[in-house]
Amino acid sequence: MFGRLPLEEQVDGFRAALGRNEILTEVMARTAELGLPGWYVTAGCLFQTVWNVVTDRPPTQGIKDYDVFYFDDTDLSWEAEDAVIKAGREVFEGLPAEVEIRNEARVHLWYEQKFGVPCPPYDSTESAIDRFAATTCCLGVRLEPGGQWRVYAPHGLSDVFNLVLRPNPVLAPREVYEAKAARWKEEWPQLRVLPWPSRLAELTGRPAPA
Repeated sequence: MFGRLPLEEQVDGFRAALGRNEILTEVMARTAELGLPGWYVTAGCLFQTVWNVVTDRPPTQGIKDYDVFYFDDTDLSWEAEDAVIKAGREVFEGLPAEVEIRNEARVHLWYEQKFGVPCPPYDSTESAIDRFAATTCCLGVRLEPGGQWRVYAPHGLSDVFNLVLRPNPVLAPREVYEAKAARWKEEWPQLRVLPWPSRLAELTGRPAPA
């Protein structure tokens, strides 16, 4: 239903759905205490909470972890990021979930070794979110001073509410998208997985001929 509403109402529905996941809202509140630059709670814990809500499942079901991104290009050392991770362990202590913190200013230093393709340096947390393997994953939320929510959703929210997984072939290789899609489809059978585009479609913006 929400997928057919005007954007403002979709954002309200998105916040309402996320608000039903008490672990998620606690992660947001505790992350705000860390004061990380440009931070967002992002990725699976967001769209999977919505998938659970719209399919009448417990809000936390099937969510493996809670990702927190931030952006600090003043110190690209592993030691600086590790200090933040250790501070996070203390802040998140007692939560019944794993919280993973990553400095997106450092991703280009290790991405190619892990995924087999080079990654240009990001210039913000938003630019990192823009490059998830599926557009449906490109989401971020955070608490601003005063408790206001900031929602980053560069591809909108309709696919999220409609359980559509759409590829985003800008960085991650096809096998990453397909592996994630297979895992999520097993957990959420109602999910509609759109295929990775052919090379011709990527170059022309049109489907390849049959």
